Amino acid sequence: MSEAVVDDIVAVLPPLLQSIEALGFVARYLHPPDFAEVMQLAGTPDADLRAELPRLAAWPGGFAHLREPLKSAGDHALAAFDGLRVVDSGAGDLAGVFRALRHLPQALEALYPLAATLPPVSGLYVDPALREDDGLLARLAQPKHPDSGVFHHDNETGSRGGFSFYVPETYTPDREWPLVVALHGGSGHGRLFLWSWLRDARSRGALVVAPTAIGRTWALMGEDADTPNLARIVAFIRSRWSVDPTRLLVTGLSDGGTFCYVTGLERESPFTHLAPIAASFHPLIASMADPDRLRGLPIQIVHGRHDWMFPVELARQAQQALLAAGADVSYREIEDLSHTYPREINAALLDWLGGAG
Repeated sequence: MSEAVVDDIVAVLPPLLQSIEALGFVARYLHPPDFAEVMQLAGTPDADLRAELPRLAAWPGGFAHLREPLKSAGDHALAAFDGLRVVDSGAGDLAGVFRALRHLPQALEALYPLAATLPPVSGLYVDPALREDDGLLARLAQPKHPDSGVFHHDNETGSRGGFSFYVPETYTPDREWPLVVALHGGSGHGRLFLWSWLRDARSRGALVVAPTAIGRTWALMGEDADTPNLARIVAFIRSRWSVDPTRLLVTGLSDGGTFCYVTGLERESPFTHLAPIAASFHPLIASMADPDRLRGLPIQIVHGRHDWMFPVELARQAQQALLAAGADVSYREIEDLSHTYPREINAALLDWLGGAG
């Protein structure tokens, strides 16, 4: 590698990684009344990124395998900040914030192929609490299993009914691994939602599949085409990778969390654990479920105290109704959480599920 290319990577990578981390901060602490304050706390790493990213344009063609992921990730990070700053200036609305933040998982997807060759990039996809774990770093430095990585099955952005899937690089078929089925929120997409989970699955050893609803959102009313689709997806994964049938978690955000109840309380559901996050709930869900299915079923409810879409009282009612129906319910109410995804909960959910693969 030429000295000039190395110098450019050293210049571009820090503001790129800082920008992605800052966008993650905005996504986690997004609460409409506090948006201006959150943006101020996120800082301006995009200014340095904007200044350094043009250096990649002068690279010779032989470095396209490095240039393209860096350029694409950088472009998505800058597009996200541009959209956020429009709203912060008073010229946009909350929908504009959500549109801007869709660039974050796209930046993570673009950059991920370089995790195998650039240690600072690899660190972005490791839980911060484990970035100094020598054992984990040594395992990640080994050649990855040929059946590991990120896969997409009929799941281009804009398509419906497909799924995106992650198998840790440390995967081996000689033991059974936990499987997390992560359901996006309303109007979301599995290809984007996968990145809410990849870092923790990579750090702790779990398979993750992020399906996309067949309709605009999950089948919360009317005919349920999503439950049989989820069953087909889970069966496909179990037929090709070594999955522990006692550690099958279905979790999801918002509408995806509500659909955890709908699909997870079905008598024939394959899921052993349910974790609805920021979900709506109606007492009829518990009263109409099969009593034998509910009895002793591990359910962990996660909700933000400042949730503006589904008030926290709904989650408290869900806890009481499901406990009364005989489920094994635990409840986490996060004091500083609004209606957004708390990535820090993933580690606790994997511990609750039964540990790493």
